[in-house]
Amino acid sequence: MKINIKTTNMELSSALLAYVEEKLRSVEKFMIPHEDEEPLVQVEVGQTTKHHQSGDIFRAEVNLSVRGKYFRAVSEKSDLYAAIDDMRNELVRELNSKKEKDRTLMRRGAGVIKNILRFGRAK
Repeated sequence: MKINIKTTNMELSSALLAYVEEKLRSVEKFMIPHEDEEPLVQVEVGQTTKHHQSGDIFRAEVNLSVRGKYFRAVSEKSDLYAAIDDMRNELVRELNSKKEKDRTLMRRGAGVIKNILRFGRAK
């Protein structure tokens, strides 16, 4: 998995880099990449503005490309690490949702094939 990290209105520290990479490596088990493809992850973290001091001023955004599909998650929180955690959870939710949709579609197709084999025609 290739991870590109961009910061906005702040410096990228080694601790922040390690934290983002750790959170995104844990998402790897939810994706099913093609054997010839390396998933591309683009992350943007930072402050929304320089002049605000309270509220949801930290933003974390991720764009994931795997098997020709694109997944995006955005989070704004008052703490940078909380925004990264929330972004990761939203990305996992999207990946699981896609997996369930694919599984449901496959099962519907299998049901149609079963009916064709059983009755000789589709309903």
